[in-house]
Amino acid sequence: MPQSKSINEYASESIQNYLKAIYHLNANGHVASGQEIACAVKVSAPGVTKMLQHLAANELIVYRPYQPVSLTELGEKIALEVIRHHRLLELYLMENLGYGWEQVHAEAERLEHHISEDFENSIERLLGFPQFDPHGDPIPSRDGKMPPIPKQTLFSQIEGSTVVVRRVADEDPALLIYLAERGLRPNVVVVIESREPFGGSLTLKVGDRHERISPDAARFVFVEPAVLGSKSEK
Repeated sequence: MPQSKSINEYASESIQNYLKAIYHLNANGHVASGQEIACAVKVSAPGVTKMLQHLAANELIVYRPYQPVSLTELGEKIALEVIRHHRLLELYLMENLGYGWEQVHAEAERLEHHISEDFENSIERLLGFPQFDPHGDPIPSRDGKMPPIPKQTLFSQIEGSTVVVRRVADEDPALLIYLAERGLRPNVVVVIESREPFGGSLTLKVGDRHERISPDAARFVFVEPAVLGSKSEK
């Protein structure tokens, strides 16, 4: 992307949304098919095909009919810049404007396409150059670097495991309220005390509390094995 242009000048809001959707699908281990992309951007299949052809013609994606879609270097650069805007905005809204963590995703979706690079840099400095958003997702660096994200879910853990929550899915406000009520936020240590059979609820120890979580919710909490004794995992 030419240094003289911001993403807003280089790519329309619609294009940014497509590139971001493709990035998220690939990063989360999903196949970025036309159908999956259509669901992500909430557009009909014919409309998606037309846009994918346009993106390919502008060298933003690699696209062949009936094959998974991938981003070019330029397409990924634009996607990561939009994601950087989004996650910085989420943290700014929560820490400086008093939004709840269940509110910030939708608000950031509206704002992410319209802030300048100067504004982005200003809120990054104000926030102390954070590495993660309120839901534990990493904030891409200025040069477009993104660390790998944990993909093990709380639901996949065995009874007796001690894990630390690293990130949670952020698109469903009701889910975020449900998780917050049970103390399940990034960097919280959790012990899986028991599991009901046949895919039932999990009983957890969260700090000094004992909590139950539904299997559907547990699939949207991403964890890593706890390294007990570290400052963030006590």
